[in-house]
Amino acid sequence: MKFTKMHGIGNDYVYVDCVRNPMPVDPAALAVAVSPRNFGIGADGLILICPSTIADARMRMFNADGSESEMCGNGLRCVAKYVHDHGIAPKSRITIETGRAVLTLDLEVVNGKAQRIRVDMGAPILASAEIPTTLAGDPPVEVPIVVEGREYRVTAVSMGNPHAVVYVGDAAGFPLESLGPKFETHPAFPRRVNSHFVQVLSPSEVIMRTWERGSGITLACGTGACAVCVAGVLTGRTGATLLAHLPGGDLELEWGGAGHPVFMTGPATEVFSGEWIG
Repeated sequence: MKFTKMHGIGNDYVYVDCVRNPMPVDPAALAVAVSPRNFGIGADGLILICPSTIADARMRMFNADGSESEMCGNGLRCVAKYVHDHGIAPKSRITIETGRAVLTLDLEVVNGKAQRIRVDMGAPILASAEIPTTLAGDPPVEVPIVVEGREYRVTAVSMGNPHAVVYVGDAAGFPLESLGPKFETHPAFPRRVNSHFVQVLSPSEVIMRTWERGSGITLACGTGACAVCVAGVLTGRTGATLLAHLPGGDLELEWGGAGHPVFMTGPATEVFSGEWIG
């Protein structure tokens, strides 16, 4: 199986071109096999680039544990770069079918290669039942939950996949390794949740760290950064435009309020291509 390794600010996936090549027989098992960093290719998961009847391509995304997720913002930018750079749809505006909806991406192209990409991520989902979460409120804003005997205030948002945002004084010092799994599987989130721990630097700048549902600690989460932007507006902690510093790099976010889409801008990088014989 031919593959391409790509990343969006360190959030890396193994990409398979299913437009020109056969679909893997068991994508979930393949994701589990290729993701380990010592025994596989090494990735946060697997993304299939598939044909679409309603967009330039379709994205299917599998976490490192084999579970299929609805969306991945960093992966989406990489899919658009691949679709452009590899001639599937060599144009500056590309549409990608995702598990949530068809999303539109605008590409900054330099010497024939897509570099920075701005994504219309669609409007956030704020109704608790649709996130989904049992937390009270539409949206649930700074609702207290107890994790490992301590109370945390959570703002819940969906960007097509569920997110929990918690503000902390020191993002770097937060015990993500031990508490991340506890947030992911908290009973308030029936389909598990991506959790983000956010330190506010100013009304327009934050530091965030992420525990991703099905993948664990990752260097970046694009949908998560969008959720952090939304949560910042909902809680009054940050404004409509936000620079988010993630361990793998920076993302620029914009959200005009309820009913408006979130826009995310960031890079996409192709690392190498190869053939999987496992």
